[in-house]
Amino acid sequence: MPTINNLVKRLKSYLSDDQIEQVVRAYEFAERAHEGQYRRTGDPYITHPVAVANILTDMHMDHQSLMAAMLHDVIEDTGVTKDQLAELFSPDVAELVDGVSKIAQIKFETRAEQQAENLRKMMLAMTRDIRVILVKLADRLHNMRTLHSMPPEKRKRIAAETLEIYAPIANRLGMYNMRVEYEDLGFNAIYPMRAQLIAKAVKAARGHRKEILTMLKASIEHCLEEEGIPARILGREKHLYSIYMKMKEQQKPFNEIMDVYGFRIIVDKVDTCYRVLGSVHNYFTPIPGRFKDYIAIPKANGYQSLHTTLKGRSGIPLEIQIRTEEMEAMANNGIAAHWLYKAEDTGSDTPIHTRAQAWMGRLLEMQQKAGNSMEFIENVKVDLFPDEAYVFTPKGEIKELPVGATPVDFAYAVHTKVGNTCVAARIDGQLAALSTPLESGQTVRIITTPNATPNPSWLNFVVTGKARSNIRHFLKHQRREDSVQLGERLLEKALAGYNLTMNELPIERVVAELAANGYGSLDDLLEDIGLGNRLAPLVARKLVGNRDDERQDAADDRKPLAIRGTEGLMVSYAKCCYPLPGDSVVGHLSAGRGIVVHRDTCNNLLNEMRSGPEKCLALYWDRDVGQEFSAAIRVELVNKKGVLATLATTFSELGSNIETITMAEKDATVSVINATITVRDRIHLARLIKRLRKLENVIRISRLSA
Repeated sequence: MPTINNLVKRLKSYLSDDQIEQVVRAYEFAERAHEGQYRRTGDPYITHPVAVANILTDMHMDHQSLMAAMLHDVIEDTGVTKDQLAELFSPDVAELVDGVSKIAQIKFETRAEQQAENLRKMMLAMTRDIRVILVKLADRLHNMRTLHSMPPEKRKRIAAETLEIYAPIANRLGMYNMRVEYEDLGFNAIYPMRAQLIAKAVKAARGHRKEILTMLKASIEHCLEEEGIPARILGREKHLYSIYMKMKEQQKPFNEIMDVYGFRIIVDKVDTCYRVLGSVHNYFTPIPGRFKDYIAIPKANGYQSLHTTLKGRSGIPLEIQIRTEEMEAMANNGIAAHWLYKAEDTGSDTPIHTRAQAWMGRLLEMQQKAGNSMEFIENVKVDLFPDEAYVFTPKGEIKELPVGATPVDFAYAVHTKVGNTCVAARIDGQLAALSTPLESGQTVRIITTPNATPNPSWLNFVVTGKARSNIRHFLKHQRREDSVQLGERLLEKALAGYNLTMNELPIERVVAELAANGYGSLDDLLEDIGLGNRLAPLVARKLVGNRDDERQDAADDRKPLAIRGTEGLMVSYAKCCYPLPGDSVVGHLSAGRGIVVHRDTCNNLLNEMRSGPEKCLALYWDRDVGQEFSAAIRVELVNKKGVLATLATTFSELGSNIETITMAEKDATVSVINATITVRDRIHLARLIKRLRKLENVIRISRLSA
């Protein structure tokens, strides 16, 4: 049982008497606050904060972190407030405790929502002070160590959350030892039988492996002695969870996983690492493609080491990691090494510390762009990827991205503005689709245009949290802007029937209408109208009040609305009839989608008009429509060599682009092509069809509609 006296003895090794006294004062306060409270194990509650402080002492954390560890549950579980803690101790300690505390005041609809909001709060606090997450990780580690006292359902829930969130965070912060303990404790809690079986098999295998390990270690020692290189050589034990995951992911039996022998060679300085690499490659046979240099290019969490796989003299595979003493300390303790080795002046600019700060900067940006806690946590989970691809900018800078990342992810990693305006990419000088998965070592150049905007379809292939949150944020913001503008136009049109404008509406009626329907502002009402969730004529009638006698001719109300082609996300063009400028068109108000434009001869539109005529409105094309539209055509032609190339050239010459094309045989000599192409208007399409008719192999051509 950890006691304060034992803790004080340990603290004397690196804290001053004054700092230790403050930690003891925090302990005494917590002991009084938690008096009468017990843990499920039956121990007095205060044993938990002391145990958390002991874990932080292993990392040589500062006295404020230890005080926060003592007090971390007082806001949540007792009547003490954050202000009281700030007054009694210090504002910094109060901020740390508040960052770790769950949100108690707000009632959430679901447990998932509550969990997401608590995590969001903690992560925001962490971006202000990284010690928050270290206190939380220590708190969770002690809870995991005492998980056996929990009911089975709660045990599995806490273990699953630990494997899903806290183990990846420890990994992201480079804290290997803590991550391994989280994973093994979580694995034991969720799959106790599997954990027992693997532990038993490992124990049995250890006996058989001992002799081989000793022999291989002696070979490596001999190899380094010949070169005169002093080094520490450690055998690497695989932990239970990693064995289980490898068996599961690689579909391999236990014996095959355990057939690989791992060693760690620890030396004095970086250039010795490369000398060792040359020696072992000379002594054993290296396996091609299995060498990774994480010293020159560290992992996203700052981890540094050389990895190589070799074939031993008797064909036994050897996995070897070569690193310096400092890299070994950083690999095991990660961000905690910043405090643990402060005396050795590792400074705050260690790779792990720098990368942790960069990650927290990304978290802050994601939080600002996320719509709610669930979306934020989803983006954070995406961002806790364990594997990376290292991609170069044209200037030679390295960007770390998750495996499977695309040029769009890369563009957002460079800068949000670059991501928002990207239109194409060159990978190693070659034009490539924006959805192409990137591979390590590639050089990516992003092509941007000032007026470009994110495409909703990007959400189907981006993998980084930053890209996902920025695209969603832009589309949400743009969608609202577009729907408010469209709603305003529709309402103004409806009010014209009463010879009124929005500025002339009685303020009290507008306020009453907003209050009655729970709208916070007029823009919220206009957004609903633009989205098609409310009909402008009905809203106009309510806002005008009892003025039917003053109403103009109802025909005014049915005057067509101009379509400019620049309305954005709230005006879409039906894929059943592909309307073009020059066609007679009618709009259908579709809930959540705004106006869908159809040709007036479209069968789908006629069905909509029968079922809900009030949702249809007359439209006309504005004189200056400045965009391209999709049109569908059907071409019957004699299937000869090169005929498709001729068609494509004709489209290109007349300024049209092929979006989709399908080809089917009608009979032995005639084929039918259905193509979706881009055109400016009906006249452009007519010119295109006229030119295609002149081609010698074309038999028949027509425009497709529903």
